[in-house]
Amino acid sequence: MEYTISKLAKLAGVSTRTLRYYDEIDLLKPTRINSSGYRIYSQKEVDRLQQILFFRELEVDLETITQIMNEPGFDPLTALLRHQNELVQKRTRLDKLIETIDKTIAHQKGEMMMSNNEKFDAFKEQLIAENEDKYGKEIREKYGDKTVNESNAKFRGMSKEDYEEMQSIENALFELLPKALETGDPSSELAQQLAAKHKEWLTYSWPSYSKEAHKGLAEMYVADERFKAYYDKVITGGTEFLRDAIIVFVGK
Repeated sequence: MEYTISKLAKLAGVSTRTLRYYDEIDLLKPTRINSSGYRIYSQKEVDRLQQILFFRELEVDLETITQIMNEPGFDPLTALLRHQNELVQKRTRLDKLIETIDKTIAHQKGEMMMSNNEKFDAFKEQLIAENEDKYGKEIREKYGDKTVNESNAKFRGMSKEDYEEMQSIENALFELLPKALETGDPSSELAQQLAAKHKEWLTYSWPSYSKEAHKGLAEMYVADERFKAYYDKVITGGTEFLRDAIIVFVGK
């Protein structure tokens, strides 16, 4: 079956303008242009559009979607299985949030008691899931499933007070990073305070601390653009400086 651009737009619940834009960026090309100049889409394009919308539902940007789907080795079935897994995880997180809201409402009505830890369980799960999505593959390859699972378990069991303190330490780390960078010396007093603050932050979620693991994580920050962006958003060059300060710190 073939579709004109208007019929495909109606079928998929998108605008014709969106489909034209997908054509412009080489994400979804029509199978042909008919004699009247209309874009005509075949079943292949219908299936490809479905894949695109799955990616969009998972909040993947169009540039990344185009790169992924235009790769010669792109496999639609593998992508669908990945979508399925990610959407199931997303549904689990939403179910947990709904459960927390239901409990909070019941608590506010006086129908049940809700502990402070329970109030933050869903948000912890959300953060764990986000970290797994962004960095899970690399972290698990470097440190192993056992270490990562133990770290996640420690984070889940964290009290409200410890969670807030962990966030406070990270904020202090972000405030200190530009000041330490100004010294230009990873061994300076401020730089070593920065490295110590980073260690303190890590120990809230790490099952155990080691200098070797701390150094390895710092090296990964620089090697992986996603990690690098996390600290460079505070100040350009901050990731490399933090890495260098940690190397001095663990060498003492």
